[in-house]
Amino acid sequence: MNNFFEKNKNILTQLLDGFSYDELKKCADIFKKYKNNKKNKIIFFGNGGSASICNHVSVDLSKNAKVKATTFNEANLITCLSNDYGHDKWMKEALKIHCAKKDLVVFVSSSGNSKNIVNAAKWCKQNNIKIITFTGFSKNNLLNKINKNGISFWVNSKAYNHVEMCHLYLLLAIVDFIIGKLEYKFN
Repeated sequence: MNNFFEKNKNILTQLLDGFSYDELKKCADIFKKYKNNKKNKIIFFGNGGSASICNHVSVDLSKNAKVKATTFNEANLITCLSNDYGHDKWMKEALKIHCAKKDLVVFVSSSGNSKNIVNAAKWCKQNNIKIITFTGFSKNNLLNKINKNGISFWVNSKAYNHVEMCHLYLLLAIVDFIIGKLEYKFN
């Protein structure tokens, strides 16, 4: 059992070592522009485990870092828009309703190929809405292609849990950076 956890820790460490301070700081600096911003916000989108990551990060950004952030993970909104427009278009339709011109949209997707996320990212690009992407699996995923000149965090793994843990770690490290402190409390 100990060997399993040690291997897992080593894999995650190796994956995270692929990211530079400059990449994380650039993302944090963009997020900071929304600090105490009354008009604009950061909108997070993900499916499944990635949606949970989005919820966690948007709450921490809003509460702890004072950066206005939200998700649209309400069942009534998702089912309404999916029913009316199709599941592959509900995120795009939510953006049409709620997204302002200077908002930032962050897409978190292990595969980078989910149709609802890809359609929403295309809509953002067509409407000059700034996006940041967090993906994994194949580097040539559709989301990375859409965001080829933007800020993109790609985790070089095909294992969902490794990709999702890296996404959560990177995003929460950015929150801690914005707050300006690390808290270590043991016992």
